[in-house]
Formats: sequence, structure tokens, C-alpha cells
Amino acid sequence: MPRRNSKIKPFWERGYDTHGYWRGNEKIGWVALEDKGGLYRWQAGSRAGLAKTLIEAKRAVEQTLLSLASQLSLFGDQTDD
Repeated sequence: MPRRNSKIKPFWERGYDTHGYWRGNEKIGWVALEDKGGLYRWQAGSRAGLAKTLIEAKRAVEQTLLSLASQLSLFGDQTDD
């Protein structure tokens, strides 16, 4: 039986231009320094933003992914009986 993705602990990998947030072989988020202004641009899933520091940007990626993982279904899992 294959392992579920949720049991694999995500980790940060430092790169030349960006820091990637990985779960196994899947890149689930990233942080990069913008050329102008010294701000950090981040993206996790379909959400993105800007932060003043690298720590804030990494925290935003982690918090966004936690909120997306724990988000409840809008209509629930209803089945016809």
C-alpha cells in the first residue's frame, strides 16, 4: 500500500534564486527575493504574497499550506442513500 503524502514531512531547500518547500518530490511552495524593493515574494498552492523578511515569507508559506490542508469542504461529503 503506498504511503499518503500527508505523512511525509515537508522541508525547505535553499537554492540560488529561491527557497523551495518540498514534500517528497513535489514542490509545494517557494520564496524568492524580488529585484526591486528588497521584498520577498512567496507562493503556496494558489495563494501568493509579499513579505519584508525571509522568515516572514517562509512562515506565510507554511501557514498557508496548513490552512489549505485543514480547510473543510464547503458542502461536505454527502452521499445519496
